[in-house]
Amino acid sequence: MTTQSEMHGGKLVAAVLKKNGVRWVYTLCGGHISPLLIAADQAGIRVVDTRHEATAVFAADATARLTGRIGVAAVTAGPGVTNSITALKNAQMAQSPVLLLGGAAAVLLKGRGALQDIDHLGLVKSICKWSDTCKTVRDIVPTIEKAIAQAVSGVPGPVFVEIPVDLLYQESIVRNWSADMAKGKGWLADALRTYLKYHLQNKFARAWDSQPGEPIIPKVPMARVDSLRSVKATLACAERPLLVIGSQAMLSADQSSLLQQAVINLGVPTYLSGMARGLLAGHALHIRHARGQALKQADTVILAGLPVDFRLGYGAGIPRSTTLVSINRSRHDLRLNRRPTTAVLADAGQFICELAANCGAPPLRWQAWHQSLLERDNKRDVEIDQSAQQPGEYVNPVWFLKQLDAVLDDDSILIGDGGDFVGTASYVVRPRGPLSWLDPGAFGTLGSGGGFALAAGCARPQSEIWLLYGDGSCGYSLAEFDTYARHGIPVIAVVGNDAGWTQIAREQVELFGTPLSTELARTDYDVVAQGYGGVGLRIDRPDQVQSTLEQAKALARQGKPVLINLMLGKTDFRKGSISM
Repeated sequence: MTTQSEMHGGKLVAAVLKKNGVRWVYTLCGGHISPLLIAADQAGIRVVDTRHEATAVFAADATARLTGRIGVAAVTAGPGVTNSITALKNAQMAQSPVLLLGGAAAVLLKGRGALQDIDHLGLVKSICKWSDTCKTVRDIVPTIEKAIAQAVSGVPGPVFVEIPVDLLYQESIVRNWSADMAKGKGWLADALRTYLKYHLQNKFARAWDSQPGEPIIPKVPMARVDSLRSVKATLACAERPLLVIGSQAMLSADQSSLLQQAVINLGVPTYLSGMARGLLAGHALHIRHARGQALKQADTVILAGLPVDFRLGYGAGIPRSTTLVSINRSRHDLRLNRRPTTAVLADAGQFICELAANCGAPPLRWQAWHQSLLERDNKRDVEIDQSAQQPGEYVNPVWFLKQLDAVLDDDSILIGDGGDFVGTASYVVRPRGPLSWLDPGAFGTLGSGGGFALAAGCARPQSEIWLLYGDGSCGYSLAEFDTYARHGIPVIAVVGNDAGWTQIAREQVELFGTPLSTELARTDYDVVAQGYGGVGLRIDRPDQVQSTLEQAKALARQGKPVLINLMLGKTDFRKGSISM
């Protein structure tokens, strides 16, 4: 049993996390946060240390998406926090409940030029849903509990809690630090010692009285009964309905199978985006191609958990005569760029389940509409097959991705981190089930893949983890192969190596006549991965693909992280694909 002399603020942090079901804390170590990490480990929480703070926050983001629980990262003060900013913003845009714990200079030294002392709260204010700092040890438990409640409720998002270093270490150690500050003689030294005495008494007063309460239960907006009736009536009159499901509908990860069955029972032809990809794996209701054309032809469109942003052409592609139903936890997103016919403030996944339970069998008149969408899908698949057969130098990316799709395990998780190669994969590779596809989301962030793959390996150790990298994006997190090797995470990364930032080059060269800043080398990324403790493989020709994929899968089953350096030929498959 821990005695009071052995207690420190890190143990309080760990106790709150443990009480709220946190299983992993992702981090890059720092003296400001060492007690927190050690206490988490002692509490049975797995501490996963990365090679960059952004990776730690990306991993917390992916953990939240895959598990439906708060994802947690801890970083040291100053540059530890600043390095996490892009990943925090990505979590905000993706509406992921993430708790970032940041170290900080001692309370008394703030603003006095202490090591790595900056205004953390001012820095994260526009990015985080909520943020606060702890001023005494007794603040730690209630502050973190409030942060978790803020992160998971309503529209989820990232939160930040700053914990100064002198609140995390043992009282005896902090008193020794303070004694060093008050050395000397004279009345000034005496006054400082008196002030420090009362400051320390307040800092540690009732420090261990505050213990974690019950686990935080998210507060989620519930749909009104008249909203359910209205959407049910709308569907009853529809001739050409369309359902578009976004990531927000997948926030309750443990309910994904219920949502899957509800969508099937509803019988509305469905497009899936973001984290919803894979929800209807192999089912005929899932329409994959020509979404813009389908939106123009539909007489009823239901948007479940996504806004009308650039991904939907800001609403311009949905005719004003179309009945538009928007279901979202966010009041802002409900009416972004386009006022819907019916706005439902609710959890989209839960609402679809309730709607399906209150609707009968899909009417026969929808069958012709559904069939026309399937025929268009089949036509596009034929065009993709033709693109796969185009000869060229090295390996055709479309053809390769078709070979990859054929060998994926049923429990595979696909992670996209790149532009052109990953964009091509979204047309060809089919996620095998719910919560089996991870991409950055609306922020379009490069560099998320390393942390996403790490989290997937922790949360789903039985799954095959495929990380699809562009050769540009892999430079952000290639060092995490060291992390995979140390922590036994058998990721299979495929680097689509076409020696360039191809998605940008496509438009830039055509518009401006120069590839300036878009050219890369055909770097030996496989050798780099090998140096970090992984296994490096290389593909230069199509006849190497099948055996290399089988070898990579076998190595992953042995617990080894693998990187396949895939030499790609140039194609025009995604010409004109830049979004703004």
